[in-house]
Amino acid sequence: MKQYETYLFDADGTLLDTSELIYQSFLHTCRTHGGFDVDRETIFKDVGIPLKVQLVKLLGEKSPGELDAIMETHRSFQATIYGKTLRLYDGVEEGLEKLKGKGARLGIVTSRNRDSLDTYIKYTGISHLFEVIASPEVTENHKPHPEPVLWAMKQLGADRETTLFVGDAVFDIRSGNAAGVDTALISWGHNDPDNIEAVPTWLLHDLRDLLK
Repeated sequence: MKQYETYLFDADGTLLDTSELIYQSFLHTCRTHGGFDVDRETIFKDVGIPLKVQLVKLLGEKSPGELDAIMETHRSFQATIYGKTLRLYDGVEEGLEKLKGKGARLGIVTSRNRDSLDTYIKYTGISHLFEVIASPEVTENHKPHPEPVLWAMKQLGADRETTLFVGDAVFDIRSGNAAGVDTALISWGHNDPDNIEAVPTWLLHDLRDLLK
């Protein structure tokens, strides 16, 4: 496939296998603050949007204080289980290392808050590979809006023609497409590629395919 100078990656479901971590955390939060169980399909169809937005969709509108308490419940529970549930997908570390070794510039564009993302990429040993991280704290708009992708590109001085955005969700592909860069949809994450209502430039079955 085409070789790029800049590679931007979604985190959850693309680099990090956080499936069980995410589901168990939302299940705990919904039980604690809503008194109900939530199914996996409901959770994973919205993975890729900011946590606060997803919690409001599940639990309804809340006062700022209530929402802060709910988010604290969610994040505190995640902190207790990530060591048992978090891992890199196969081929991710090798693929990233080889891209970096070839001189590519790497960044993350994520809807996960920066604190937990930093914890997870350090825990999995890949934090040193990325020059820039576009998390919800740094942009007014979030995926599927193009702003996070454009913000990351600006920090790197990257060109549209030589940038690829890699993700597993419709929000990723729409964000990259709207930013005017090539996009790659991965097949190993939270979502079935056949059910993604967006058209990527590429379909990847292994991160190492970026090197071919």
